[in-house]
Amino acid sequence: MALRRLLQGIVLPRTTGRHVGASFSTEAGETIRATLFPGDGIGPEIAESVKQVFNVAGVPIEWEEHYVGTEVDPRTESFLTWESLESVRRNKVGLKGPMATPIGKGHRSLNLTLRKELGLYANVRPCNSLPGYKTRYDDVNLVTIRENTEGEYSGLEHQVVRGVVESLKIITRQASLRVAEYAFHYAKANGRERVSAIHKANIMRKTDGLFLKCCREVAEKYPEITYEEVIIDNCCMTVC
Repeated sequence: MALRRLLQGIVLPRTTGRHVGASFSTEAGETIRATLFPGDGIGPEIAESVKQVFNVAGVPIEWEEHYVGTEVDPRTESFLTWESLESVRRNKVGLKGPMATPIGKGHRSLNLTLRKELGLYANVRPCNSLPGYKTRYDDVNLVTIRENTEGEYSGLEHQVVRGVVESLKIITRQASLRVAEYAFHYAKANGRERVSAIHKANIMRKTDGLFLKCCREVAEKYPEITYEEVIIDNCCMTVC
């Protein structure tokens, strides 16, 4: 029952076009079909435990499992098959275990493939203290929403000449407005009073500067929510 209440208490705002998630409800007794990627390494063990938790909690889910392939699918340029991506598009709900990515070589990141192919532009990471579990910090209640399709993690790299490589950081107004709108909508839907834009505009003045301009533009539409801008160095020091 506790898990069910927790799941029901999380509301993901609806967005236009391709989106990260949307709140939905089912009729009594209706089964939810969800795609499951067990993943690599300890992933299958974790996935099995998650399925047991949902089963004990009485959540009516039918899992549609898809596994990472052993050869690169030319349609996705990764070990994820086109059929597995279509499963997520069809079900609208997916759960993914850890997926290994070679460091410095090898195939394209499977996580990056999922983000690009499915338009998963907002990486939502809630971090809450749980009653009964003693940790270093008490009363932790924050949510990190990271833009997933642009910036340093886009994987846009190439070798200019031998011994010289270049990594591109691309920031667009469209993507910045989209993730900012998501963050403020999320805050409003979940009763949060503050949104902080974390940036490095003191150094990356053009790229992060554009991001901040877009955040300010969206913030004006939500006067009931406090908006602030924090340099990432200071943010990390404050949180830790």
